[in-house]
Amino acid sequence: MGEALKLPIIDLSSPDRFSTADSIRQACIEYGFFYLVNHGVEEEILGRIFDESRKFFSLPLEHKMSLVRKEHRGYTPLYAENLDPSSPSKEVLPSWRSTMDLFYKKVLYAGSRLIHLIALALKLDEDFFEKVGASDIPTAFLRLIHYPGELDSSGEEIYGASAHSDYGMITLLATDGVPGLQQVCREKFKEPRVWEDVPSIKGAFIVNIGDMMERWTNCLFRSTLHRVMPTGQERYSAAFFLDPNNSCVVECLESCCSESCPPRFPPIRSGDYLKKRFRLTYGS
Repeated sequence: MGEALKLPIIDLSSPDRFSTADSIRQACIEYGFFYLVNHGVEEEILGRIFDESRKFFSLPLEHKMSLVRKEHRGYTPLYAENLDPSSPSKEVLPSWRSTMDLFYKKVLYAGSRLIHLIALALKLDEDFFEKVGASDIPTAFLRLIHYPGELDSSGEEIYGASAHSDYGMITLLATDGVPGLQQVCREKFKEPRVWEDVPSIKGAFIVNIGDMMERWTNCLFRSTLHRVMPTGQERYSAAFFLDPNNSCVVECLESCCSESCPPRFPPIRSGDYLKKRFRLTYGS
C-alpha cells in the first residue's frame, strides 16, 4: 500500500468562482486529480446507483452475456472493463433505466458546471468550450464497475484495473465507500513508478483529467496514471466520462503555449482521437 495522497477538495457550490478556478488549476497541474463536493448528486441517488449495480452484476453470467458490449455499450466479462449495459430487461431490473437516467442527467449537469470552472482555470472565457463546440452536445459515457472480492490469481499479480490514464476530457468517479487501493502515479514517465493511494470521501466525486485535456493544455494539466488493486472485498464504482462533441477540433490552447513552449501535438477531431484509443483498447 502506498502513501495516502491528500488531494485538493473543490466545492462546486462555492460563490467565489475565480478562487475555485485557481484551486482547480493548481490541482490539475500538480496532481491531475481532485475531490468534488456539493456537486448536486444526492447521496440517496448514489445509494440507488450502487443498489442497481449490485443487482445487475449478481445476475447469471448467461444473462449478462446477452448484453455483451457493442459499440462501446454493454457488458464486458471479468478481466476487462465493465460498461453500462444499454437496455437490461425491465422484468429483471424494473428500476434500472429510471435510476440510471436520473444519475446520468445530474452528473452531466455537474460536469458541465465543472467545465466552466476549468475554462476559467485555463485563463479562458467561462463559455470557451461551448464556443469551440466541445460541450454543446458532449460525448458522455457512464460505466458501472464491479471489483470482485477474492480472485484466483494462480500466482500472478491481479489488478482490479491495471495502470492506465483516461482518454478524454474529465472523469467523475463515484465509489461505494468500500476501502480500495485506487492509486495514482504522478510521474508516469519515470521509473520506478511511485504509487500513492486515493482514499474515498463520503459523497464526493473523485475527478481526474484525461489524455485529451492534457493534449489540449499542452501538458500543463496532467493526465495521471492510476490503477486499482484488489483488497479481498467487493467494490462498486460508477465512472462518468465527459468528452467533447465528436466534431470538436482539439488543438493547443493559446493560453497554454508560447515561443518557449510551442504546441506539442497537432490538431485532431475529438471523435477521431477517441476512436483510435478505443481501437487500441478493444482491437476493433
